[in-house]
Amino acid sequence: MNLNNLEDLKDEMKRLGFKDKLIGEMEEYMKDNVPDFRLHDIAKATKGQVDLTLHFKQSGQSEFYYFNKFEVSHNQGKTLQEGQKYVVITQPEEAGKQNLIKSFLNTEEAINFFKKQTGNSELAIGKGDNNKDLVASKNMVANMENGKVNYVNKEFQRTYYANPISQTFWIEKGRGFKAEQAVNLIQGRSVYRNDMMNLSGEPYKAWVKLDFEKGKDRFQNYSTNQFHDPQYGFDLNKVLERFNIKELEDPAKKVLLEDSLKNGNRPFVTTEKDGQPMKLFIEAVPRYSQINMYAENGKPEKREQFLKEPSMSVAQSKDKGKEQEVEQRQGIRM
Repeated sequence: MNLNNLEDLKDEMKRLGFKDKLIGEMEEYMKDNVPDFRLHDIAKATKGQVDLTLHFKQSGQSEFYYFNKFEVSHNQGKTLQEGQKYVVITQPEEAGKQNLIKSFLNTEEAINFFKKQTGNSELAIGKGDNNKDLVASKNMVANMENGKVNYVNKEFQRTYYANPISQTFWIEKGRGFKAEQAVNLIQGRSVYRNDMMNLSGEPYKAWVKLDFEKGKDRFQNYSTNQFHDPQYGFDLNKVLERFNIKELEDPAKKVLLEDSLKNGNRPFVTTEKDGQPMKLFIEAVPRYSQINMYAENGKPEKREQFLKEPSMSVAQSKDKGKEQEVEQRQGIRM
């Protein structure tokens, strides 16, 4: 194992926001000289769960490994809890042999593996770090008899039958969308990048959003809508200042709030409604030069009632500094 290569890959994964646990797993695969491997992780979504799959491959000419892409897949059904995994338990065709037991963190891989079984098998959710603990704590969510699925738990049906939304994000020289940003992009939110590069190699800044309306391209990826900064005219700082948000009064909290919004999150803020304190989730919407607001239960709230100047019209806030939407240019990879 080349230690310089390992050190570079560790730095890349840290910059992109992947967990230390995944970095440790990568190192173990490299120590074992596995030529091609994947790492898996999950992230909670506003609805459901996002699965992450990282792809590593060793060069055919050297011992060097490359991390060129990762995939995210959003499933809005039942989610795994902390420490849980999927486990597929298949009975052997020959008597006297032990059951085939295989565990998964990735929802789609678990379901696809289960569907490929041809005998008696069950798909369950368990908790633990080994097969023994997973089987002991299992809760069956789907069952197969003689190769035919005869049961899917009602709470799991949406997860089992729905087609998750997925996207591949490419890494070039350690630069690309961070894990947190990718998780939010696949949920339909916008993220901010200050290190984008056009076809001529010139850097630029932009808010980016996946375009789900157009469908996927020939590479099975969604294109993006890009709102260039400052050309497009969306100034997050100025938009936030129009609202009565308590966190903006503290410079340190204001920076954290803006950074969270730029990564596509929905941070929790404190405001007032009818003279009473109220907690809200907020989300940046650069396309309309606005922010959206949601109650704790996820229900949308009218942003006008939280303005510092209620007389400001919605039309004025949308039209100010607005230019034509700029879509992704050919040659810019995710």
